Amino acid sequence: MINACICTIGDEILIGQVVDTNSSHLAVALEEAGVRITRMVSIGDEREEIAQTLRKELSRSTIVITTGGLGPTKDDITKGVLAELSGSKGYVEHAGQLEMIRKILAFRGLDMLPNNRAQALVPDKAEVIVNQLGTAPIMVFRNLFGGTLYALPGVPHEAVGAIPALVEDIRAHQALTHICHRNIMVYGIAESALSQLIAPWEDALPEDMHLAYLPNPLTGIRLRLSIYSGEEGEQHARMEKQLSQLKAILGDKVYADGDSTLEETLGEIFKTNNLTVSAAESCTGGEIAHLFTSVPGSSNYFLGSVTSYAISVKENVLGVPADVIREHGVVSSEVAAAMAEGVRRLTGSDYSVATTGLAGPSGDENNPVGTVWIGAAGPHGTQTVRYQFRNDRKRNIERFAASALDFLRRFVLADLNR
Repeated sequence: MINACICTIGDEILIGQVVDTNSSHLAVALEEAGVRITRMVSIGDEREEIAQTLRKELSRSTIVITTGGLGPTKDDITKGVLAELSGSKGYVEHAGQLEMIRKILAFRGLDMLPNNRAQALVPDKAEVIVNQLGTAPIMVFRNLFGGTLYALPGVPHEAVGAIPALVEDIRAHQALTHICHRNIMVYGIAESALSQLIAPWEDALPEDMHLAYLPNPLTGIRLRLSIYSGEEGEQHARMEKQLSQLKAILGDKVYADGDSTLEETLGEIFKTNNLTVSAAESCTGGEIAHLFTSVPGSSNYFLGSVTSYAISVKENVLGVPADVIREHGVVSSEVAAAMAEGVRRLTGSDYSVATTGLAGPSGDENNPVGTVWIGAAGPHGTQTVRYQFRNDRKRNIERFAASALDFLRRFVLADLNR
């Protein structure tokens, strides 16, 4: 198995001024190609620290990939460090990168400055892959402390743009094995409870299979099953056998294969069955509508929403009876049901979903912060459910909206399976 380390270089990463997205893009592409990422390291703009880290990583990794520190300013010191590490005796001008620099500057209407031209200078031990999107060349150092080092620019669109050429070069010089990953998406169960539920299945997994739990408040828990050895066809057959067993255990808690979101999964259900949906939101403040409309093509099934934050809007727009609110309170099963029925009637949708709750920072004696009632209405009736979360206001709103989508998913599927 070919393993790799990704090293990001730059003080801006360490102080949080810039978020490192390069590593995630590189990791996804390399794993798909058959390179296993074993470490990610961030290094500041300090010459000796860069040198020591790269020596260490090259001695234990087949491949090391750096991003950053290749620009035209004085704080870009990576190229100099690589020249020293590789034992280069000097620099040579790379004609292909120099021509690319000329084209980029001409397109921007800029003159060629000495520090621009200097970017085409590379250590004499380096091979060069021309950077088609920027001025800093992609450098390759082979047989360096036991590994191969690829130096990529740090500018995100340049680093991502270099990935196809990077993968092509790795394939040309390494014997790659296929890595098989499969994801299933789960919602409506806590990570600890999920782990306990599937423990016998997980304990019985073959030694070369690995399960990872990846929780997210908006998408639930992604379960990723991985195999790092064997032939591709055999891997997929073995993977399907294990996932079939897992899905049988989890039942309707599994809402999708792959990386689909709740809103994407719901969209497919509505499109496939030629159904429409609407939403009435109080505590979620439009988050459900945002999730629905973030999916391309959602205008085919999502008719609209009412953000009924005020009691007057609940009563006058959605038609929630005032005596229901007085008797049961705004945060109640009865109000959630009336909101769902009201927006369904108002829009003429086949199905609807509604939320009423307390996201924070304050609650009351009957409904503490994090309480939400969700209502779902359809042609065969209305159902409600209460959830209690304990997060800050922003996270509560996200959890409310995601839980509403999952409750609606189960509600619609139950109708369709009648």
